[in-house]
Amino acid sequence: MGDGMARVRKMVNEIAYTPLIWSSRGGGVSKLSTIQLSLIPFLSLTSSLYKIILSLRHHLYRFRLLPNHRLPVPVISVGNLSWGGNGKTPMVELIANWLLHSGISPLILTRGYGCADEAKMLQRHFYGTSAKIGIGASVLSSSAIGVAILDDGMQHLHLWRDVDIVMVNGMMPWGNRKLIPLGPLREPLTALMRANIVVVHHADLMLEEEIKVLESTIRENNKAAPIYYSKMTPSHLFAVGKVSCELPLVAIHKRTVLCLSAIGCADSFAQSIEKVSPSSVDRMDFNDHHVFRSEDVEKIKLRLQELLVKFGSEPIVIITEKDYDRDPKMFRELEPFEVLVLCSKLQIVSRAGCTDEHFKKCIKQLLKAF
Repeated sequence: MGDGMARVRKMVNEIAYTPLIWSSRGGGVSKLSTIQLSLIPFLSLTSSLYKIILSLRHHLYRFRLLPNHRLPVPVISVGNLSWGGNGKTPMVELIANWLLHSGISPLILTRGYGCADEAKMLQRHFYGTSAKIGIGASVLSSSAIGVAILDDGMQHLHLWRDVDIVMVNGMMPWGNRKLIPLGPLREPLTALMRANIVVVHHADLMLEEEIKVLESTIRENNKAAPIYYSKMTPSHLFAVGKVSCELPLVAIHKRTVLCLSAIGCADSFAQSIEKVSPSSVDRMDFNDHHVFRSEDVEKIKLRLQELLVKFGSEPIVIITEKDYDRDPKMFRELEPFEVLVLCSKLQIVSRAGCTDEHFKKCIKQLLKAF
């Protein structure tokens, strides 16, 4: 993706998360540039066409004009309504680890977007276990598989699922509530009615009032599904090329840090770093699934040199595992600056009786396979 396309994508993303109704308080479309305002009619038309196609597709499946394929094992779908940063893959990993500890071999089916970075990360995490990772239209190849997990499976309608888990990014849930490309929604909010379980991700970074508003919206569209809450908990670091050599989080304590990311929710990553107490935190955010190139490396090095001059000590680059697995070799080009990878795990946050154990019990009941 060239710089021009990246800028367009950034502008469209800003439109998607800006209210399209003008507010006297300075909110809404008044925040958008002239170029962005000129894009709205085209995006609106495209969004309308997308809505028609989406509705037609759902009706074809609803009236069985398009068939549902049923796998010979129970299927758990982990999906979302909006693009990026919803915690789907970390949730898939949490469920897969739980199944492994229960003596059940999972098959993880991922759709392989963005150079298949999520798939590469999952393959590394589950190396040496009985878990299998499949990309795209993979099929069961082993009778030992007990449960299939769909990563990003909500819109994967041709495959029957026993459990539908919908992840919601609590930090930026619905944007302007419009369908893509005008907004961030891949389906209307009414699609929440298909969820068996709803998980509000990044709940630890939300205000209580924000949680209640989000819960209200969920209940307007699904009155029955239990709502759980999750967060990402940093565990350790490792240096680029040294995956097996774990470093404690205190390795960046009181250091100058540059957060470098190309993920769906860069704010949550930066806030996780800030909690580890570095002396200062700067950040460079790229579009989700961005493939770093030589010109990006030069820009990053320039920013690092500026930080070195400003603070008088050599800064450390911190990246996510997802970015690392997309292209591990690229980050070596940042030498002599040190590059560390932050490893985090998704955890269920206890709230109103909805605990980790309660979450697992709910899945068991829905699967009816234990």
